[in-house]
Amino acid sequence: MKKVFVVTSTRADWGLLKPVCARLEKEENIQLVIVATGTHLKAEYGNTIEEIRRHGFEPKYMVDILKFGNDDRAVAKTIAHTIEEFTVLFSFDRPDLLLVLGDRYEMFAVCTAASALGVPVAHISGGDVTVGAKDDFYRHCMTAMANLHFPSCDDSYNRLLRLGQHPSTVHNVGGLGDENIRNLELMPLEELENSLGFGNLTPFLLITYHPETQKGTPEADMQNLLDALDEVDGYNMIFTKSNADAGGEIINKMVDDYCEKHSDRAKAFFSLGLKRYLSAMKYCAAVVGNSSSGVVETPTFKVPAVNIGDRQKGRYIAENVICTKDDKDSILHGIEKALSAEFAQVAATAESPYHKDCVPSEEITRKIVEYVNSNHNTVKIFYDGE
Repeated sequence: MKKVFVVTSTRADWGLLKPVCARLEKEENIQLVIVATGTHLKAEYGNTIEEIRRHGFEPKYMVDILKFGNDDRAVAKTIAHTIEEFTVLFSFDRPDLLLVLGDRYEMFAVCTAASALGVPVAHISGGDVTVGAKDDFYRHCMTAMANLHFPSCDDSYNRLLRLGQHPSTVHNVGGLGDENIRNLELMPLEELENSLGFGNLTPFLLITYHPETQKGTPEADMQNLLDALDEVDGYNMIFTKSNADAGGEIINKMVDDYCEKHSDRAKAFFSLGLKRYLSAMKYCAAVVGNSSSGVVETPTFKVPAVNIGDRQKGRYIAENVICTKDDKDSILHGIEKALSAEFAQVAATAESPYHKDCVPSEEITRKIVEYVNSNHNTVKIFYDGE
């Protein structure tokens, strides 16, 4: 049996990793080991380890790393602590391969521990660019450590080659978010309303805003968004809260205060879970904020999206996405445009760059099984092109 460790630290990465885990679990010679860490283990972020269990998986290990807060100094200490914790874990129970997704600082730390110990790393969603977040350089560092790469679109595939990854290790399989949307049975509107405790939900905005960690002004940025929302009449609002980045606690407090003040039309949730979140995206009038899902997943639904500021700058922008600056007037203009009948017709033409003629989770699983059953090694040579 080959041990494949899958480490998940947030609601977002688990939703994407779930179909891969489901396939790995069915492989006869693979022992799937799920490790839950990060915000999954924190009540203040929704205790989302229960979402993993609801999907029928039981993490073998739970590694609590969020002990220091979430300002910049705390993030640095968390990185050091995470490297230490996962060095102990991987030394005690050594994986044949580590599978990670994305770009967060804790995943960078997990990859650092694995690479130092000679554990091969498979990385999903490398090659993306997000100028406004420190995630950008964490992601590229993870690429440098990884032995297998699963980019989500053509732009990212080509960028991985330019980052020196050999083409034989880079598999352009498409996006797991696109796969989820196309294959998951979503909730009828009435069921969604009952689940949210929000009757007569439509029309509504689905809003997620994270700190731009490259510039560090979360309070002012979030206030601009809330001021713009104050001028949007006739729409309910569903907020999903910020993650554990520096400034996230400030944003979440502001969201709570706003929803308390506007309790007749606004509700906030730490996590909706995969099925509820995608169901809400299906029925909303527009997605607003700076989450990657607003750029990556909305094209599949062809729903209007307003992408604020620079956090996602560098990603492919489909026809359904309006990019705005982070001042109030720009945000308000973007929302008003997104809600117009004219733009609804534009959004309907959107084509997702994350859709491929394959099933991403199936291809990722196949390549992982091939790799762990081969005479691989973890020595990497920078690829300079043919």
